[in-house]
Amino acid sequence: MLDAIFKPFAEQSPVCVMAVAAVRRLLGNDRLDRLFDRARVGQYVRELMFSDLFDLMAAVVSGSRKSVHHAYQGSELGVSVVAVYEKLKGIEPSVCQALVRETAAEVSTLMAEMDATAGHAGRRAPVLPGYRTKVLDGNCVAATEHRIEPLRKTSAGPLPGKSLAVLDADRRVICDLFPCVDGHAQERAILPQVYPTVRAGDLWVADRNFCTAEFLSVVSAREAHFVVRRHGNMAVRPTGDRVRVGRCDTGTVYEQPVVVTTPGGAGLWLRMVSVELDHPTRDGDPVLTVLTNLPPSVDAITVADIYRGRWAIETAFQELAAHFNSEIETLGYPGAALFAFAVAVTLYNAVALMRAALAVHHGATPVEEDVSGYYIAADLATTTRGMLIAIPPAHWDPFETMPAAAFAAVMVMLAGAVNLSHYRKHPRGPKRPQPPRVHDPASPHVSTHRLLEERKAKRKQDR
Repeated sequence: MLDAIFKPFAEQSPVCVMAVAAVRRLLGNDRLDRLFDRARVGQYVRELMFSDLFDLMAAVVSGSRKSVHHAYQGSELGVSVVAVYEKLKGIEPSVCQALVRETAAEVSTLMAEMDATAGHAGRRAPVLPGYRTKVLDGNCVAATEHRIEPLRKTSAGPLPGKSLAVLDADRRVICDLFPCVDGHAQERAILPQVYPTVRAGDLWVADRNFCTAEFLSVVSAREAHFVVRRHGNMAVRPTGDRVRVGRCDTGTVYEQPVVVTTPGGAGLWLRMVSVELDHPTRDGDPVLTVLTNLPPSVDAITVADIYRGRWAIETAFQELAAHFNSEIETLGYPGAALFAFAVAVTLYNAVALMRAALAVHHGATPVEEDVSGYYIAADLATTTRGMLIAIPPAHWDPFETMPAAAFAAVMVMLAGAVNLSHYRKHPRGPKRPQPPRVHDPASPHVSTHRLLEERKAKRKQDR
């Protein structure tokens, strides 16, 4: 299936071969440039291609280069670094969105081929059979440095942008992104952009920030369903008694029929499911309440469990921040900052494709629970560059054009050579309580050596 030149890398570091193959498949130069042509609004191309910008940003986001300037120095683009930064700051939100949407769609197609190859052996069980579960959440790009001239006179942290992200909860792929250049915008202000993407058969799971009568009515009108945490300002009218239905892992579950008034004045008949928590949330809330239009055949305990599963998108955001440089503090212009985040999302989805291949060969549970994204990212950052030098680009070209079924088979074959113990998580135990610290103004510093010697002497004395 693979040229002989791949053999040493496929044997010693198959994860890196999988990663580059996935990136070439999803993010080949021709595909990226065609995507840019379809999605751009006003930005144009001269000497510097969109695929060149992606390669520079991917090097920074993946950690193989420290900055855009560092990546530029290692390239042979034939344009000035000023031209690179000018192009980056002009990247449009529509391009960032198309980058995530189109690559995520390809990832889902390839995952389906892997499922067919393995007879669904490594596929994660769906959140709710018969529904496409999508988790919606907002992400604010962290404050940047004050490099841009208008920012130099303020001490406030500048926010270059915000976005809403949609996670395919069954595939664990970020399937859509709604970027906004206004970092101070409310998440609800971006929400109307999501409405056209709601399809019949969807199940939307979201936090209370998205609990608006308009959103709930739009989802219902499109024959989709939702499990959304109730916002304190959301007025509901009970139409029946509150009934205890049992327990979930976090508390006692109650259910009550209610009506919410839609913007048009009609009534939206829902169920309100509340969980009296054994332990308050981190915000101190003793009760968690969600609204849903799922049919009664989906019981209230299942509804509560579905909402608890929204942690998956928060975990995805954490991985983007921890394993990829998704928020580069030197990129102050909104276009560049949002593009960096979109690139990180596409690489996250490429890793999700690799995880799917690993799950086919090793099982979904070991891969999901034991494999560390940190160690995978570290391996990619240290090995991939040398591998790309050793294997000329022409040998990677077939990955871009081979049929989806053949590509899926190659990924599964490479996954069989991966030793999962090299990427195992090492969760730490509970933190020990910190002892009270003694502050002595006369001794602002201490000698570590002396303290260790004192401890050693004390232990000898105690014996």
